[in-house]
Amino acid sequence: MAAATRSRASRQGRRTTTIVVSIVVAVVAALGAGALFGAFGGALGTSAEPTPTPTQAPRPEPAATPTAEAVDTFDRQANSLDDPNSIWVVVNKLNPLEPANFVPADLVQVPVAHTWVPEMRQEASDAIVAMFTAATDEAGLALASNSAYRSYDAQVAIYTGNDLLTARPGYSEHQTGLTMDIGAASGVCSLDVCLADTPEGIWLRDNAWRFGFILRYPADKTEVTGYQFEPWHFRYVGTDLSTEMQETGVTTLEEFFGLPPAPEYPADQG
Repeated sequence: MAAATRSRASRQGRRTTTIVVSIVVAVVAALGAGALFGAFGGALGTSAEPTPTPTQAPRPEPAATPTAEAVDTFDRQANSLDDPNSIWVVVNKLNPLEPANFVPADLVQVPVAHTWVPEMRQEASDAIVAMFTAATDEAGLALASNSAYRSYDAQVAIYTGNDLLTARPGYSEHQTGLTMDIGAASGVCSLDVCLADTPEGIWLRDNAWRFGFILRYPADKTEVTGYQFEPWHFRYVGTDLSTEMQETGVTTLEEFFGLPPAPEYPADQG
């Protein structure tokens, strides 16, 4: 009797276990493995939500590269501004030649068309010849010298007393042997402001710098140079300086070298 009772209890236990297992299987089928993991994962200490991927902080934009400023590399001390033998010597109403009777040691006759036989220093003469040749070859123009080197005594004779038109003796660029008054071989507008509007004057204005010359007395710089507009007056300074002045747009030696304007002679020179 007892054995039979135990047998029935054992069968009932197995049926109960089977029922429980069936229920679990049904739940798993209904909810899916993910839901079951979520239901039991918390109990096991495992998060059901995936850990988010860390977001990398955006890199800062690189700072803008500053624009490099142009560096002035031109050597303004390469030649003297006071030595009368220097091709950069500045002669104006505040800076006379010293000595006053200075005569260049290397004067030569310049082999170009002329009104009076011109003389210049050798370097300037060579440059003038090249410039006159280029004017003919490039533009079909014929240039001529109206005046070049003038001695102290010659300047005494030519000085008119009008300080806007002529330099006093000892203050003339012509005495350096580096200057020439240039005009058309035809003589049209020679030593006249109308030269500026002729083909010869325009070509000289635009091309003289290529050969080391500058238009020494521009139309708008009388208050700087002390002289009226002279489109015929060209001064040799060498191609290094003439090119630098052309590129920078500075038109007078006074401004380029930071010298004071020289519109008038000192009072004690009157």
